Amino acid sequence: MASTTASPSVGASSAVPAGTREGVPPLRAGEGSSFLWRRLHSLSGIVPVGAFLTEHFFSNAFATNGPHAYADQVKFLTGLPFVVWVEALFIWIPIAFHSLYGFYIWYRGDSNPISYPWQGNWMYTMQRWTGAIAFFYIGWHTYTMRFSGVHIIGNPGAAFGKVQQELQNPWALAFYVVGIVAASWHFGYGIWLFAAKWGLVLGGRARRRFGFVCTGLTLTFIVVGMVTLRAFFRPEWRNTPINPPATQQIEKGTRR
Repeated sequence: MASTTASPSVGASSAVPAGTREGVPPLRAGEGSSFLWRRLHSLSGIVPVGAFLTEHFFSNAFATNGPHAYADQVKFLTGLPFVVWVEALFIWIPIAFHSLYGFYIWYRGDSNPISYPWQGNWMYTMQRWTGAIAFFYIGWHTYTMRFSGVHIIGNPGAAFGKVQQELQNPWALAFYVVGIVAASWHFGYGIWLFAAKWGLVLGGRARRRFGFVCTGLTLTFIVVGMVTLRAFFRPEWRNTPINPPATQQIEKGTRR
């Protein structure tokens, strides 16, 4: 005997109440050719871009040990074999891809936290804005450190003093603070997104718990960044020189 009960339509369980406006739909596997590019974008944010960010925060934290320690770390990094190729292949090209494709995703997206005040939409918007801020901060920071003023690759003893002088400008200091916070947030929430998209954290409860871990990681990066900035204002290292032969004394450790 045939049943007279109508079968539920596909997607009925996910229907939203009348008058409710839907937010940004989640990304789903197999959505055309963009699936591969989005996965590469997600992966590149962790390795190598996230790995580089972690190393950069760690290396800059040597400033807390003074100009000599900072110079030693700069000299070590810039003295690595094939450093130009290593930076191009594992830092600059991945950052360019991750950033530019991120802008493309933002352009094609449809976030509107005012009309759609859902937490996921706010987080989506924050991730896009912090990514944009971090992108311009990295570009500005790279230009000022590598392509203007004293060349720190050939004169690593000048690195501490060069950053110190730049931070005397209140606008530059403010941009450093904003850039550090933005990069930390973007990386911390990016790890959460990566784990969720790649199926490493399953279920709402597990994702909430992992969210606390990522929040802690974000705050750790921010604290490390702020403590590092403070080192350039320590009284005992005030007015660190950027010109030889004083910088050579810094490299040798005879001047701190």
